[in-house]
Amino acid sequence: MPQSALGKMLVGNIIVTAAARVPDKLAYYCATTGRRFTFRDTNERCNRLANALAGLGLAKGDVLAFLCSNRAEMPEIYFALAKSGIVGIPLNYRLAPAEMVELMQSMSATALIYESRFEACALHVKEHIPKIRHYVKIGASGSPADLGYEALLAAAAAQEPEVEIDESDPYYFNLTSGTTGLPKSYALTHFNNSSIGMFGGFFDLSRKDVVLTVFPVFGRVGVAWLLISAVYGIPNVITNFDPTEVLKLIEQERVSIFNVVPTMATMLLASDRLAATDLSSLRAIVFAGSVLPATVREQSMARLCPDIYEYYGMQETGTLVYSTPEDRAMRMESVGRASLFAEVKVVDSQGRAVAVGEIGEIIGRSPNTVTSYFQNPAKSEETFRDGWVHTGDLGSFDGDGFLYIRGRKKDMIITGGQNVHAAEVEETLFRHEAIADCAVIGLPDTLWGEQVAAVIVAKPGVCVDADALQAFCRERLAGFKTPKKWFIRNETLPRTATGKVQKFLLVEKYSEPPS
Repeated sequence: MPQSALGKMLVGNIIVTAAARVPDKLAYYCATTGRRFTFRDTNERCNRLANALAGLGLAKGDVLAFLCSNRAEMPEIYFALAKSGIVGIPLNYRLAPAEMVELMQSMSATALIYESRFEACALHVKEHIPKIRHYVKIGASGSPADLGYEALLAAAAAQEPEVEIDESDPYYFNLTSGTTGLPKSYALTHFNNSSIGMFGGFFDLSRKDVVLTVFPVFGRVGVAWLLISAVYGIPNVITNFDPTEVLKLIEQERVSIFNVVPTMATMLLASDRLAATDLSSLRAIVFAGSVLPATVREQSMARLCPDIYEYYGMQETGTLVYSTPEDRAMRMESVGRASLFAEVKVVDSQGRAVAVGEIGEIIGRSPNTVTSYFQNPAKSEETFRDGWVHTGDLGSFDGDGFLYIRGRKKDMIITGGQNVHAAEVEETLFRHEAIADCAVIGLPDTLWGEQVAAVIVAKPGVCVDADALQAFCRERLAGFKTPKKWFIRNETLPRTATGKVQKFLLVEKYSEPPS
């Protein structure tokens, strides 16, 4: 019987290997709490957590949700999941409690680890999901009835868990912005994430680097940096993004590389602390998440670090292409060329490759790519076709294989690196009794890239108040999905002959003229 190899690509092996090779080297500095952990410390704490969860009755295949900001417990949880076979749901703390409940219910979670600052969300879960058997709190505050994270670890064994894990086993559910029906999510396997070792090579990572992680580690990019620093056996400074704190940490910890979205770079450039900060340790900035405006790129190279990298891909695909400083010198506006083991095409509506320079839809695949969405066959059929992931993004190749992003085929707004599906916000607005018609659009914003705006047509004789509509949305949607601008109009929305709203006309009408 043919088989690929005798060994396995397992995420748990990453921290085990690091603990064996560089046991006393700093693994994670938790800037949020001021604690430092070596690779030996981290591996032991991961073992204790995995064994503690088993002691609570959780076994391979059970589902554990966790709600935590950027702090050292996050890599511990991810590696404990990897060693135990328990499947994780990292919750986006920016979601509304009702959205978290929907996610946990749809994926049959039976336990929740939460940071005490999110106690209100934990209480909401308790009220709505009685099947959650165990609550574990991180931090001193929180419900006294819940288990304490540190006490749980202290009482558990430190030896390696003896659980048989296969590289095809589900590791954790990565969550993306949903549109309608069940939450849009997918299960990443151990193979998908253990092959993340290639990621560091894209950015010329070495054993001399010090990583700063500011991407939220409930998402795939943040997790990638937690894992890749362990692959290389190098320090990782973990913090929640704040411009002043980031600049302080770069200087204090001699950070050499970090990954941001353009909005974060804009905030750093605007910081009063920037001029007085020693950035001499910084050798590279990595950009991802949304289109990198030329002004942000130029200012970042001039005032933060001259060498910038960029990569492109969906969370569903992993990195498809990346650009190095050398690539940038040759093709300033390109997001780069195909990454190792990735395949990328630009195709027409029939799935046929288009000519060089011609615009089409970007499709791709790599070892980091998943194959379907969780319990969402319609969306899976739309996105995963003929062995490729159809990104919905428009692009073109030049004759040397450099990819250029030319727009978005799908109706999505990207604000501060967060994806917002207009259809999801519109569906929520249509539940309001005063609204006859609406359209959600993205308007240009110098800080966030785009901001969510809603164009409203009220029912005849009904007054609509923007503040009331915003409060209505905030109860049902995450803050970043809630419209920031409201336009109430009496006339109908412009539509095509087939009834589709001509949103480009609304964007033109309601965009502010450049200053």
